[in-house]
Amino acid sequence: MLHLALHHRLQARAARALLSLPDRALLAMSGGRPFIRDGLVLDPQVQLLLTLQRRLKRPLLHQLSVAGARRELEVNCHIMAPAARPLADVRDDTFPGPAGKLPVRIYRPHGVPRPAPALVYFHGGGFVTGSLDSHDPVCRLLADEARCIVLAVDYRMGPEHRFPSAPDDALAAFRHVASHTGPLGLDPVRLAIGGDSAGGNLSAVVALATRSDPVRPAFQLLIYPATDLTMSFPSIETMGHGLFLERATMDWFLGHYLRNDDDRRDPRASPWLEPDVRGAPPAYIVTAGFDPLRDEGEAYAHKLRDAGVAVSLERHTALFHGFINVCGGLSHALPPVLEMAAAVRRALA
Repeated sequence: MLHLALHHRLQARAARALLSLPDRALLAMSGGRPFIRDGLVLDPQVQLLLTLQRRLKRPLLHQLSVAGARRELEVNCHIMAPAARPLADVRDDTFPGPAGKLPVRIYRPHGVPRPAPALVYFHGGGFVTGSLDSHDPVCRLLADEARCIVLAVDYRMGPEHRFPSAPDDALAAFRHVASHTGPLGLDPVRLAIGGDSAGGNLSAVVALATRSDPVRPAFQLLIYPATDLTMSFPSIETMGHGLFLERATMDWFLGHYLRNDDDRRDPRASPWLEPDVRGAPPAYIVTAGFDPLRDEGEAYAHKLRDAGVAVSLERHTALFHGFINVCGGLSHALPPVLEMAAAVRRALA
């Protein structure tokens, strides 16, 4: 295990050194030509990462066992994670869930008053992979930059716990926070909800389910969210091969998460299919140009906007699905993450 950790650290150092080279050198090492698809040009650093992934023969998640995929994601999320931010306090806790205790990690930055604004955060990972540890660097960054407490929730995942376990846990976690703002030192009118990919899906579902609750989210941060598990939008095909998130991997995720095809059309799985989204909280929605989930995230943003919801939609054209986890090594990935944090900070000011 120690040898493996050293190997990963050496990989990270080598990758960061290569990525610091000028764009011309990056392109030369990646075949000499820009990677263009769907009229978009991939960031040269990302193009080199893809080249390195192929040369190192790193497996795709769907080529592994569930346990192997979970280990691989943990490694990938830490190789170029953002530097750890010094915080006033980070502690593990549990919240009651529908089927037992839900692991939670609570991040408190320096100088945050009581009662404090807060972001309830759900990690990505296709409803099968991901953990409090995989997204720990990102949650530290968000807490520090957004100047709010971040409560990261580890919900149940497939295949051990299939749909609707994850949205049930996410909803229970938010409602627990909402009903315990006093003991948690939180301001009930300054609670946000957010997450990336599968976590963005859960955040959107919770935002809709709590519209009539006495304490509901004041804001939602949806980072390249999965909103349509029927997988019917064009970018699923145009961006679903040769990049970091493959169509085959998405099929593998949903095969482990859903009970049957009917679940795909349940609005608790596909918030895009919710007939009425009026009254949802204001949203900041992030998409990436080279992401199979790009079109459904943007369609959901337009659906919210058409229903009268205040929405900021930011497409980061040259980036890819998962960029928040590597923003410590990609120079063009960190500014969008800082912008997300700034949006949360403004919304909860």
